[in-house]
Amino acid sequence: MSRTKMHPDEVDIDGPLVARLVAEQFPQWAGLPVRKVRSAGTDHAMYRLGDEMSVRLPRMPGAADQVDLEQRWLPHLAPHLPLAVPVPLGRGVPGEGYPFPWSVYRWLDGANLFDEPVTEPHDAAAGLGRFVAALRSIDTAGAPRSFRGGPVGTADAGVRAAIRDLGADGTHDAGAATAAWEAALRVPQWDGPPVWLHGDLLPGNLLARRGRLSAVIDFGCVGVGDPACDTMAAWTLLSADTRKVFREAAGVDEATWARGRGWALRFGLTAEHYYRGGRNPVLARVGHRAAAEAIADHQAC
Repeated sequence: MSRTKMHPDEVDIDGPLVARLVAEQFPQWAGLPVRKVRSAGTDHAMYRLGDEMSVRLPRMPGAADQVDLEQRWLPHLAPHLPLAVPVPLGRGVPGEGYPFPWSVYRWLDGANLFDEPVTEPHDAAAGLGRFVAALRSIDTAGAPRSFRGGPVGTADAGVRAAIRDLGADGTHDAGAATAAWEAALRVPQWDGPPVWLHGDLLPGNLLARRGRLSAVIDFGCVGVGDPACDTMAAWTLLSADTRKVFREAAGVDEATWARGRGWALRFGLTAEHYYRGGRNPVLARVGHRAAAEAIADHQAC
């Protein structure tokens, strides 16, 4: 367990621990091979259990509530969505010195888009847009608020600190980043009813099979709020030409699109600021791209 930790309150997790937890709480699966899944995820560790299942374990206290969130709401959302999503098969409890609840899911085949870009980007953009639109249309009765479902400006202090530091070392143009951020803060806020959003449509949470988008994973941020956050994928993942395809399929208005660009800028700057320097090189690169694309798109507009 020598892996560099991304968070100061992160707990130790390894394969033998996962095997003991499974054997103790799900004896029908005891003895199945446990293999670590390489992932750039920050909140959870992932292990493959046999050939048909995966185990997802929170790394830190702040992620523990996501277990109940996914267990409760994934079965509600899945029948309405055009892409595959995780299917919960079991809910584990603390044990063997591990302090949090955890989940067993059906394994979803596919390569995440951090590692393998899709071969048909226009098709992926349209499919992801349809996914966002379908999610937005699902009944919200009793739904929880997403922590990313509020105004983009709630992270103003963190964004400006990131602009200061990333500008000082030449990573981004501080003046251009500030102009793009302040423009995002001026966009009219969402005044419609809250709608379902995934909240974390980053390349690592999207899977493709044979080069085509096939599944969306990691619903730890799922909840209701302003749909702008889910348009963030247009800048974290897509190119300028495929953004248009995504926007048309998602069916969002001009203000929602502009707020989504602000979310991409917020995520990009703060993620690069926090995860650079070896803490999580993949997310630092995704953050850099998101910020650069959002700034360039703001300037183009």
